[in-house]
Amino acid sequence: MENWIKVFESGAEVRAEIVRGVLEEHGIQAVVLNKMETVYKLFGTYQVLVQRENSILASTIVQNEITF
Repeated sequence: MENWIKVFESGAEVRAEIVRGVLEEHGIQAVVLNKMETVYKLFGTYQVLVQRENSILASTIVQNEITF
């Protein structure tokens, strides 16, 4: 995963999935990484990762096109 960069992070899985979907609509491959602790799911986040070469464009899309 060394070639993947985090472009979004949230405690809500649905928000991470929305970001992943928007990025993929723009032709950017994205994955959601579940960093929640496994027992109670009270601590941690969901991270959206993209390949390094797409990170600047992906960050711009996240900042300018996605609102919650």
